[in-house]
Amino acid sequence: MRNLSRLCPLLLAVALMFGAGPAFAGKRVALVLANSAYQHAPPLTNPVNDGAVMAKTLKDAGFDVVDSRHDLTALDTRRVLREFADSTRDADIAVVYYAGHGIEVEGSNYLIPVDARLERDTDVYDEALSLDRVLVAVEPAKQLRLVILDACRDNPFGRTMKRTLASRGIGRGLAQVEPTSSNTLIAYSAKAGFTAQDGDGANSPFTIALSKHLTTPGLDVRRAFGFVRDDVLKSTGNKQEPFVYGSLGGEDVPLVPVKATLVTATAPAPVVNPQADMRRDYELALQVGNKPAWEAFLAQHPDGFYANLAKLQLDKIQAEQVHAAAIEKTKQADAERDRLAALGAQKDAQTKAAADAKAAEQAQLAAQKAKEQAQQQAAAAEQQRVNLASSAPSAAPATTAGPAGTNVASLTPATTPADLSRSVQTELGRVGCFSGQADGNWSTSAQRSLSQFNRYAGTKLDVKVASTDALDTVKSKQSRVCPLVCDHGFKADGDKCTRIVCGDGYALNDDNECEKQRAGKPAKPAIAKRDDGDDRPARQRRQSGGAAAGAAGGIAAAGAGRASGGSGQIFCNDLLCRPVRPGCHLVYRGGGGPHVDANAEVCN
Repeated sequence: MRNLSRLCPLLLAVALMFGAGPAFAGKRVALVLANSAYQHAPPLTNPVNDGAVMAKTLKDAGFDVVDSRHDLTALDTRRVLREFADSTRDADIAVVYYAGHGIEVEGSNYLIPVDARLERDTDVYDEALSLDRVLVAVEPAKQLRLVILDACRDNPFGRTMKRTLASRGIGRGLAQVEPTSSNTLIAYSAKAGFTAQDGDGANSPFTIALSKHLTTPGLDVRRAFGFVRDDVLKSTGNKQEPFVYGSLGGEDVPLVPVKATLVTATAPAPVVNPQADMRRDYELALQVGNKPAWEAFLAQHPDGFYANLAKLQLDKIQAEQVHAAAIEKTKQADAERDRLAALGAQKDAQTKAAADAKAAEQAQLAAQKAKEQAQQQAAAAEQQRVNLASSAPSAAPATTAGPAGTNVASLTPATTPADLSRSVQTELGRVGCFSGQADGNWSTSAQRSLSQFNRYAGTKLDVKVASTDALDTVKSKQSRVCPLVCDHGFKADGDKCTRIVCGDGYALNDDNECEKQRAGKPAKPAIAKRDDGDDRPARQRRQSGGAAAGAAGGIAAAGAGRASGGSGQIFCNDLLCRPVRPGCHLVYRGGGGPHVDANAEVCN
């Protein structure tokens, strides 16, 4: 009995040692693929470097298998995935990391090997690797299947790829995915529909953040990606936001278990920061963004600052649902009123239907106002949370949290109209509908831009004001909405207008096309027109106005006189006008009248 009492402290220490971290520490395998040396597209600088960093990170984390490959062809990639699938059959955690080019076609995502040509849009089915093929490789893993894609770059084949079907969509970045298998996460370096940055150094911002947080011992993989998201947003000036798709259960799933450390029975318990846990859970619920996610959060954290924020998010969702129901009810009431009017129903029935339609319209307006108010409150509260997190990430905002039911929006001023206008302008610019400066001034140009968005997106937003409805609607569009319009002499090249350069012998026509120039025709020789004024009979010249006719004839004769070497003087009488003969000149005698010449011709 005495020996057993001596063993109690040791047994307690051993129990604490194995209970200090996650109980799981099974087999972990990883495949790292990196493509930089593309044969038919501009090469990429960072993917091979990023692959080397991730391979080292996973090896240092104690993964049982880390297979690192780079610059693989399509055939080699398929072979490597097949071999890796064999190693995942008895694994608990399987990770695939890919860096390189990716493409989205018709809502499906593909990884592009280095030998892909992609001359036509349908070539992607033969020459690229479907994301579903990668998911098949990690499918046998028991606890966690993780696919990480640092592939949200611009499509390098978009400018040259021929479209076999005009309606076939080729998106910007990668498309959103919903994994069908449980315990599966797919992490993008940028949110679906957006592109990622390579960064200014040897590695991308996404890979740098991954190597820093992903293999932190004991850190749940979802929270690790939350830290990655924060770092990338900060390093890119909020231009790139990584995103994770899929779901896991309630237990923490770290990639690396906590190292076993011997602790004594008297060792103090580790200090837990409940606010940090609540913040991470809140951000996860914010990513999901639906009603069940917020209700689950409130069930776990019913009180405090983040609980009040979650309630505001629930109020916003509820207001949006009420508004949508009111719109549908208004449509039904209008349809019933129009139906009765078309059938010529009794006046009482038409009057009641008209009253119901008007009541439904008023209810819709009230619901819309309530929705906008709830959206503004939620946006203001979310802005406060972001400001607190950026100014003091480790500080707990519990001191600013009121009791349950407190309107958190009252803690900070509502979003100003200028800020809202600037946000709408920025989003309109992202979807190609606004080319001006996002200055917060809701000018005529901004109104025209929102009107253009309505035209191409099929919406009916009020263009007179910048509303939260407009901001949410434009934000929901993941790619260009308004077509790129270029001036004459320029053509659309991706998201930019480039000048059209015609080859030798070709010129740009009015249709903005280069056409072959025609050979120039020889100029026609000028044909002098004869002035037959002097050939007219004298009688006609006299009838045409006397002095005017004389003046006209004098001018013509003067030209003739100069041409023949005379003095250039003209002698005129009642019958005709002629140049003065060579060696002669005129002498003015005065007077003049019928049959009396005012000038006399005197010869030397």
